[in-house]
Amino acid sequence: MKLPRCKQCTGDKTSSTDFAADAGKDPSMSVVTPSQGVAAGQSASNRRPRTQAEAARYGVLRRLAPALKHDMVVNLQAVAMMAEVLGARLEKGSPSPADLEGSVTKMNRLAREAVMTCLKVATWISPSEDESVRLRDGVDECVALLRSSFNFRGFSLSNDVPDADFEVSRVASRHLVAASLLSLADAASGPSDLVATAEVSPGFAVLTIRCTPKPKDEESLGPDAIAAEPNYRALDWSDVQALAIAEGIELFRTQDQIVMRVPRMVATTPLQIAPL
Repeated sequence: MKLPRCKQCTGDKTSSTDFAADAGKDPSMSVVTPSQGVAAGQSASNRRPRTQAEAARYGVLRRLAPALKHDMVVNLQAVAMMAEVLGARLEKGSPSPADLEGSVTKMNRLAREAVMTCLKVATWISPSEDESVRLRDGVDECVALLRSSFNFRGFSLSNDVPDADFEVSRVASRHLVAASLLSLADAASGPSDLVATAEVSPGFAVLTIRCTPKPKDEESLGPDAIAAEPNYRALDWSDVQALAIAEGIELFRTQDQIVMRVPRMVATTPLQIAPL
């Protein structure tokens, strides 16, 4: 079946089929293009694509929830512990004004850090649609959240995306990178290495997330660890497809990797003053 051509980016003469062919893969294999989202939106069931994307986003958030919760609790616990220490010192006797001032200053700093962390976590739930992020930093956000849980399952995560000044949509980056990492890990048969790489062009970046099984002698965890039940349902290719269509990102998948073409984004959100 002939695939529709995608809208060309500035300085880009690559169609959806050429994109897959340039990566050395059969262009008819699990290719998703932005035009598929338009066609799906004009079908009799107009709400279905959006519903699928919303379900995929919810699935990603549920899988990330333990890590997001940990990020919030760490700083909040530090404030609580500091308050208990200060209360104990007050019970034993009035500390010197200098010590009291130092403790209050430190607690104030910890409280500000806790507020900033909570606001950062809140952006995963209610993101700004026009916020941009450097491609490597966007991948780092997802890798940092998933690294601990993946290590327990026998997976290692690496971010080999070049440190280029290339801005992409933060919403699209978070959803698609996290969903791709989770779906590849859920589909893996054993401990694997997950590596993110990218080739940057003036108008877009080709981001590749590859899953490579570890040699048998390097497996430190048995199959039972890999088969452990996730805190929510497993994510699959249909979830990644739904997110790609909703975000207008062209991608394709083979057995061991997901390749996506992410357009450059120019930030339009005005500068905001961080809370003190």
